[in-house]
Formats: sequence, C-alpha cells, structure tokens
Amino acid sequence: MLDKLFESLYLKVFVNIVIKEKSILVYIEIHSKKGVIDNVQSEFETLEVTEKMIDFIQGYIKESPYFYISILDNSLEQGALPTCKKNDFALYYDISSCEYKCYEKRWTYYTSKAELYTLEKKFSELGVDFIFSPFLIVENFFQDKIKGSLALYALVEENFISLAIFEESKLLYAEHIDIHTKDEDDELFLVANTNDEEDLHLDEQKDGIDLEDIDIDEDDELEDFADIEDLDSIEEIEEFEESKDIEEELLESDTVFDEPDEENFNEDYQRFIAIQSSINRFYKDERYESRFIENIYIADSVSVSSDFKKYLEEEMFFNVYIRHVEIEAELCELAKEELGL
Repeated sequence: MLDKLFESLYLKVFVNIVIKEKSILVYIEIHSKKGVIDNVQSEFETLEVTEKMIDFIQGYIKESPYFYISILDNSLEQGALPTCKKNDFALYYDISSCEYKCYEKRWTYYTSKAELYTLEKKFSELGVDFIFSPFLIVENFFQDKIKGSLALYALVEENFISLAIFEESKLLYAEHIDIHTKDEDDELFLVANTNDEEDLHLDEQKDGIDLEDIDIDEDDELEDFADIEDLDSIEEIEEFEESKDIEEELLESDTVFDEPDEENFNEDYQRFIAIQSSINRFYKDERYESRFIENIYIADSVSVSSDFKKYLEEEMFFNVYIRHVEIEAELCELAKEELGL
C-alpha cells in the first residue's frame, strides 16, 4: 500500500527506442496519475549509442525513479510459430539457440539469444526493461481485425517486414523478412513467377492448395524475454478505436504527393516480392494450414508508395488496406500494458 502511495507521487517516464536503417529514434512519454502529460522524440543519425543520445534520455529519466526503457527487437533471427506446444517447435523451426515466449496460450514468438545479448550490451549504460517482438506490434495494432476471418497482416519497417496470417485469432503462419537479403528460393520463385503466363493466385485456384538449450518443464510457462526484469506477462490488450485506412484518408484530403523516386520504387518492389514469396511458402508448405487469402492489412511505418499497393492488388488480387503506424508509440503502448496501465 505504501509503495503504491509512494509511486503515485512521481511521474512515470517511458523511453521507447526503435533502431532504424541508419538512425535510432527515441520517443519519450511522460505520465502522471491522470495520464499522458507530455511526449517528445528525437532521431539520432547513428546506429551507436552516443553521449548525446544518453544525455537526451537521462534529461527526462533523472526526474523520476519510475522510468522504463523499451526497445523494438531488430534481430535477424526471430519469428513466430503457430503453437505453444514445446514438442511441436522443431516441426517449424529449431529454436534451441533462441529465447521464446508463448503469447496467450495461442502462439509463440522467439528471437536469437546472441542478438538479444548484443542488444542489451549495446544499451547497458541506460539499462533495458523490455525488448518487444514486432509480432506483438502486429497483434496489438490489428487487434480489431485479427479476431475476424482469414487475413494477412504485415508490419513494414525500413529493413524488415514482419508478416503474420491469422484466422479468428489463430496464427497460421509468420515470417520475419529482411528485404535486403534475397535467398535462393526467392530468386527461383521470382524467375518462375515472371515466366509464368498466369498469376500465382490463379494457379492456386486451378490446381488447389497443397495443404544454449532452454531447459523448461513441459507444464512450465515459457520464458518471457519481452520483460528483462521478469515483470508480469502482457494481459489481454484493450480494443482501440479503429484507424482509417490511408486510402480513405487520401480521399478526404487535398494533399498532392510527389512521384516516388527510383529508390522508393525499388524498395517497394522488394517488399512486394518478399511478401509474394512468403505467401507462396505458406501455400506450398504442408506444415501449415493453408487457406486462400483475399485480404491483406499493412501497418506502414515508412510511407510506402501507391505502386506497392497496386502490385499487391493487380499481381495477387488482394484487397489491400494500409494504415500508418508510429512504431515508437505502439512500443510505448506495449510497455504500458505490461505494467497494467
């Protein structure tokens, strides 16, 4: 009781860090017992933790003993599995070198132990309370849609796409994609798709869809790597007011946008190919409960071009819905949910 009273006398400071392609974005939100009273952000054109960055953060956290530092996991070796059964993990991926956690007894997300250690060490001068998976951003941001019928959901960052297919809250497939790294399978699929006279979806309609070890007891709850300080696991996230799709916002706006430059065009084409290849794997791999996908929801943090949407609509016959997302703010929401605020 006294602890709660003492805590109520201080502000709470949430520091949220997103490592981008060439910079680090720091978003800070300050709370009183009545709610948010201020927020500020700064982007540092470096991938190193500099004195300037530390001074910026410490300028806010020194005012209160109640501060929490969250980072978005940017590990290459991470993903999500459509099960929480430990004995089934190997069917999908060898996670013996990973930390992992079961989310609400429905699906599991994992990440590399080595990369987590590197991330914690990088920010050791500040300390890290939470490292959140991008798949938690996907689940939270689209919580109003995931409970419904089958659809694909994707968080688009500068370097990565975190893609997940849900049906009535059940995860069917997930993949974390580095768009700047093409594997041999993607290249072969791209060549085959280019030479094919019919679109992948038309083919599927015609032919039909082919359907350091972690020592944890079977009944134990899976290890929580989102909370570095071993706080309580994330509770059911409250529903949020549904966002307008970007397309709808543009129809209401008189804003005129410049034509995308060649670099943006190439980036969006890479993103399209990455998504196309991932869906092909979902359709062809018998380990997954394949379904025919009609709708795709994009959480867009990079302002994708209209060409990206057109690729998905015209080449794959998707219904495409795009929402702008501020990852740093979503990261803060996850931290607040973790603390029960």
